[in-house]
Amino acid sequence: MPLDALSPPLVAWLLLVIVFGGLIQGALGFGFPFVATPLLAMASDMRTAVIAVLLPTLAVTVVNIAKTGSLKPVLARFWRMPLYALAGSAAGTWLFVAAPGVPYTLLLALITLAYLNLDRLGLGELPLVRRHERAFAPLSGVAAGVFEGTANVAAPPLIIFYLALGLAPAMLVQALNICFLVGKATQFTVLATRGGVTVAEWLATLPLAAIAVGGFFVGLRIRHRIDARTFRIWVKRALFVIALVLLGQYGWSLLAGRA
Repeated sequence: MPLDALSPPLVAWLLLVIVFGGLIQGALGFGFPFVATPLLAMASDMRTAVIAVLLPTLAVTVVNIAKTGSLKPVLARFWRMPLYALAGSAAGTWLFVAAPGVPYTLLLALITLAYLNLDRLGLGELPLVRRHERAFAPLSGVAAGVFEGTANVAAPPLIIFYLALGLAPAMLVQALNICFLVGKATQFTVLATRGGVTVAEWLATLPLAAIAVGGFFVGLRIRHRIDARTFRIWVKRALFVIALVLLGQYGWSLLAGRA
């Protein structure tokens, strides 16, 4: 559905979702596409949602990286993570094609809930991960890529890994976003060259990118006002919401399959 063909109520919904997604991205340092894509797809279609969200996602990710702090220590420690995620994404896409019936969303939701239950028991920082960071880094990065390729959600394995390491909020946000930037830039390249998306369609989303950045700066002010402990609590609550949404998607797919 071309963006210029959207009805006025749908345009209003689109703008509201973009602002809300930017606000979440600013407050937490992640979450824009996860919030915006399903909300837009509910009112239009998945292709429209993906196209409308992609450039705003890239914009808020770049601004997020620029405004969160120095990248040097993050890249020195985690520069391999985007490479692991890319490898995992290729493997996940192949896996999804080879075995589309596997309940990937359910598996990811259960892994996320298991981690949150460990955290409730006081075991969430996982000392084993801290002691063997170099061994768990590729496992986390590849797992994120695999779930990006199968369930279209990469964040939970990365967030769990970085929380287990006890990263400060700024480093956690930067480490997440260097992976997201590589992934979304790759997605944009594929859609721009092979996806049949016209230049006019991309240009129509540029105002949405500006609106998303505006919402991001409002959310960033909220992030700057909370301490590290509160930030970690918010991130864990966001993980819980993601797990619930994944369970809902799985349940909906079962109902649709029986219909």
